[in-house]
Amino acid sequence: MKNETQNSLEDQSFSDINITPFVDVVLVLLVIFMVAAPVMINNHFLINLPTSKNSDGATKSTLTIYIYQSGQYSLNGKLMTEQDLENEIKSIRKDNPSVQAVIAADKKSEHGYVIKIIDLLKSNQIENFAFEMEKSVRE
Repeated sequence: MKNETQNSLEDQSFSDINITPFVDVVLVLLVIFMVAAPVMINNHFLINLPTSKNSDGATKSTLTIYIYQSGQYSLNGKLMTEQDLENEIKSIRKDNPSVQAVIAADKKSEHGYVIKIIDLLKSNQIENFAFEMEKSVRE
């Protein structure tokens, strides 16, 4: 009789699983990944930005154009050809006439690539653009 009661208590205790600790761990991991994602994205693109002691610390605008050392372009993190970039900029400009752009060019990229992007922006009436750079540490 005692064994039957003990067995029924053991079965009852294992029938209810508490998932609260599991949900807590998942939520903590979600927050960690949300905080770490921007850092991982910037490191993924491998752009070595030039430094400036007098940068104004401008924030990123709607368009962020990356120019890689190899001459490849990406718009807001999406790798694309020069023609695709032009089409996308035209489309965005139609939707938002006051769009601004940030150009993030690798310091070892050719000057001509940067000029192409500036010409592309100006030909699409985007006059407000800035260059992204890292602020150097003053010694």
